Amino acid sequence: MLICKVLKPLVSTNRIADFQHKHLQVVLDGSTQKVAVDAVGAIPGDWVICVGSSAAREAAGSKSYPSDLTIVGIIDHWDPEAAKEMAAGNPTANPAKPANPAKPAGGAG
Repeated sequence: MLICKVLKPLVSTNRIADFQHKHLQVVLDGSTQKVAVDAVGAIPGDWVICVGSSAAREAAGSKSYPSDLTIVGIIDHWDPEAAKEMAAGNPTANPAKPANPAKPAGGAG
């Protein structure tokens, strides 16, 4: 699985029949732009979980579907800077925790 950032939708009106009418997104994997089938309705700016290979085809709807990258989840909170710190050996970094969490609704804060 990969963590990618959705950059923009990709429109392709002339497709092979097996491609059906699935939505496509341009995603950023590190510094590489890739095209992914969007199975969850992501929007530009979302951090997403992508799967590849046979898992991508199954997630897109069929083992015969012509995809090698499919978006299968939208990440609620992701801090790419904290992820870099964690990869560099900083054990206190937590990329899944919001950097500036919102105050609780209705409470003092």
